[in-house]
Amino acid sequence: MYVNEGIRARELRLIDHNGDQLGVKSRNEALSIAERANLDLVLVAPQAKPPVARIMDYGKFKFEQQKKDREVRKNQKVIVMKEVRLSPTIDEHDFQTKLRNGIKFLEKGDKVKASIRFKGRAITHKEIGQKVLDRFAEACAEVATVEQKPKMEGRSMFLVLQPKNEKK
Repeated sequence: MYVNEGIRARELRLIDHNGDQLGVKSRNEALSIAERANLDLVLVAPQAKPPVARIMDYGKFKFEQQKKDREVRKNQKVIVMKEVRLSPTIDEHDFQTKLRNGIKFLEKGDKVKASIRFKGRAITHKEIGQKVLDRFAEACAEVATVEQKPKMEGRSMFLVLQPKNEKK
């Protein structure tokens, strides 16, 4: 953003510190008006014809902008993808343990990627892996929705679950 002496345009559409338009003024005239008010001349719309400049306290403006940026960053939620690895021949107790972990991640607000890695000749029976993933998705149905249906990628099959929105 161009300020005071950094502004190169010869003519500017000038807006004073109250938001009132002062019309088209020369750069030197606008600078002297800003100087008399003990404020800065800031170029706010350089593409306009003629460019638009505003008389304001630039330091205060930058501070307010930083404050808004901090507030936005504070309120944003970072979504993390957690992975739960299953196998096509998973036993009941192991399945329940993985399921508990998956539900715990979902309740925390993270997405869960449930994946199955096929080893050796197990890849010829993809339907067994599909059944395990479907069972996992059904068991998580009350806390999550399926974002991506089971899909093969290389020797792995995976599905992605996202938490249901609590804010309704």
